[in-house]
Amino acid sequence: MENLQPKYKRVLLKLSGEALAKDCNGILNFEYIEQIASVLKKCIAEGVQIAIVVGAGNIWRGRQSGKMDRARADQMGMLATAINSLALEETFNSVGLKSRAMMVMEVNSFADPYRIRDARRHLDEGEAVIIGGGTGMPFFSTDTAAAIHAAEIGADVILMAKNIDGIYTADPHIDPTAKRYDEITYREILDKELKALDIPASAFCMENDIRCYAFELKDPMNIYKVIMGEKMGTELHR
Repeated sequence: MENLQPKYKRVLLKLSGEALAKDCNGILNFEYIEQIASVLKKCIAEGVQIAIVVGAGNIWRGRQSGKMDRARADQMGMLATAINSLALEETFNSVGLKSRAMMVMEVNSFADPYRIRDARRHLDEGEAVIIGGGTGMPFFSTDTAAAIHAAEIGADVILMAKNIDGIYTADPHIDPTAKRYDEITYREILDKELKALDIPASAFCMENDIRCYAFELKDPMNIYKVIMGEKMGTELHR
C-alpha cells in the first residue's frame, strides 16, 4: 500500500462518541484517541485533508432523556459534542497533529466559530478541522451534521467510523442471519428503513450525490486503508 496514492483529497470523518470511550470506564479513552491521531497524521502526510464531526453518545443521548423536552435534550447533546471536540483538539495537538476545533454554536471563549471559508482555509493549510455542535439545531443527529458539513467543505467522501464493520440487513447483534452489504444506495436505505444513517442524512446525501463508507473503527488504521482505496465495510451512494 505504500506505493499507492490516496483515493480521496478531502474527507469528512464521522467519529461516534462511543468510539472515544473504547474499553475505558470514563467518557474518553485518551490512549485510543492518540492512536486515531497517529493515523490521521499519516493520512495528512500523504496530502489528505481531514475534517471531523464527532458524536456525543459517550456523554449524552437525547433520545434517552425520558420526559425531557426534545429540543432541550438535543441542545445538551450539542454541548456534549463540543466537549468531545475540545478533547480531540487538545489530544491531537499534544501528539503533534495540528488541529483546530470550530463550533457551530457560540462558544467563542472556548473555540473558533465555524465558518465554511475559514474551515476550508485551515484544511488547505494542513490542519485537522474538528467541527463541533452538530447542525446547531435540535432534531438533527450528528450523522446529518456530517452530511451537511461534508457538502459545505466540498469533501470527496464521508467516512463513517462505526463499532460494526458495515451496514447489515438487520442488527447482527440481534439477528445472526443478518447479511452485510458491500454497497447500498441511499434509496435502498430509506425504502428498507435500515438503521445505517438517519432519514435526513440519507436523503441529504442522496440529493447531493455524496459518497460514504461505513466501516469498523476497532483498528484506527482502517481509516488510512479506506482513504488509500482498500475495500472494506459498506459503500453508500446515490
